[in-house]
Amino acid sequence: MLAKSLFLSLPLFFLLPTLPAAAQDAFPTGIPEKEGVSATGIMDFVNAASHSHTEFHSFVFLRHGKLIAEGWWNPYSPTLKHTLYSTSKSFTAAAVGFAIAEKKLKLTDKVVSFFPNDLPNPVPPNLAALTVKDALMMSDGMDPDPTPKVAFDTNWARAFFAQPIVNQPGTKFLYNSAGTYMLSAIVTKVTGQPVIDYLRPRLFDPLGITGEDWETSPQGANTGGWGLRLKTEDMAKFGELYLNGGKWHGKQIIPHEWVREATTMKIMQDPNAPQAKKDSSDWLQGYCYQMWRCRHNGVRADGAFGQFIIMLPDQDAVIAITAETPDMQEEINLVWEHLLPAMQGWAYKEDPDADAKLKQQLAALALPPKPSAASAADVSINGMTFNLQPNDKKIQTIGFHLQGNTWQLKIKGDTALYSISFGGGQWAKGETTLSGPNLLTGAVHHDVGLPAFQTAGSYHWVDENTLELVLRYIESPHTETMICHFDGNNIKIEDKNSFDYGKKTVVLTGVGL
Repeated sequence: MLAKSLFLSLPLFFLLPTLPAAAQDAFPTGIPEKEGVSATGIMDFVNAASHSHTEFHSFVFLRHGKLIAEGWWNPYSPTLKHTLYSTSKSFTAAAVGFAIAEKKLKLTDKVVSFFPNDLPNPVPPNLAALTVKDALMMSDGMDPDPTPKVAFDTNWARAFFAQPIVNQPGTKFLYNSAGTYMLSAIVTKVTGQPVIDYLRPRLFDPLGITGEDWETSPQGANTGGWGLRLKTEDMAKFGELYLNGGKWHGKQIIPHEWVREATTMKIMQDPNAPQAKKDSSDWLQGYCYQMWRCRHNGVRADGAFGQFIIMLPDQDAVIAITAETPDMQEEINLVWEHLLPAMQGWAYKEDPDADAKLKQQLAALALPPKPSAASAADVSINGMTFNLQPNDKKIQTIGFHLQGNTWQLKIKGDTALYSISFGGGQWAKGETTLSGPNLLTGAVHHDVGLPAFQTAGSYHWVDENTLELVLRYIESPHTETMICHFDGNNIKIEDKNSFDYGKKTVVLTGVGL
């Protein structure tokens, strides 16, 4: 189980486990009531989710190691990976734990010691003092967060060391994704492998996690603080591993001592925050090693826009969620308001009617596209290609081709030609190498080496001259919407990303060829 008190010394050990094939099976399934959970409470959670500001994509709910509920909102599905953003950090910390257990690394090692060719001259005292432990607990001493400057440089370690460290390392919390990248780069230095390859035989293979991928820096190290993509069930497996002190199917995968150390509070985010503010926030409960403490004695891995792995030792439960939300506190509040009470004081009893209703509800989860009827414009624009004015999206031409009830868009960028499908009143599945909306768009090496992105597109005629195209990048939280206004031989496209929540629109204009 996760530790409840600070563990100060680490007599770490490590044994690379060999697990039977059964270790790669899915979780054993359980009936909510038999695991002490109200099925009605889970239904209430799903209903509340549908009326919240959060667009849920999936969740997996484990109790006592059993799968009691899971759901994917179509077009998202169990077989798809999902961008984890900062949930990636917890996996980077696990790699550090393995490296420490194998005596390749120490918490007290100085970060500068691994990168002698990237250091400023002279090395400032605070930079010289920065340790692996400081980086793990988000107390690198920098202010502001240097990640935007680091990720847009061609040499990330050099750019990191160029940023001033204004506070003594280890004394003040400041979220620093670039610091997590440095941990990834350090693991690569001491093991000779990117973190994803280093973790594969130690973590991914034993847990039966397959198909994972992770973005890299220009130097070939995994980005560490973001960029990992896993399936929702894989997220739950990681949570269950840590909930059980590093054991999986009875085998010690990662040292228990490391799990206990990595999940206990190391630094408070805002020590001077009033108690009322602390009582209402899951971001003021203390930070661990690339994990957050939660209210209700929980611990979580946490990624932008609502990717959560929530571990609740008092309830012996794990909840993994993928979503897109403008309010992550509201999202996690739904867990406290509905799933937590569903586990508290619930008598063990059978409720087959509620179980059946829950199964029906979960099977019907969907984010339906808007209905679409035929328009006279289908004929007038079919086969047309428009030459666009120079724009930030670097789209040169866009062509419209109707095939049955599906629009095929042919988009010519500055380096490639892309074909994307949009279904009428339904999701048309496809894939593209055209990068979708992402917080790290523009970062050096962004998306390099990743496979084609899975998409689901739909179209809807707003009026006879306005075509709305919705493209979900279904391995990420985000959606792109293009509202195309046709005026004879002219086109104007309003392009929006879901994570901007309507605050930013890129306007493209063009003329038919």
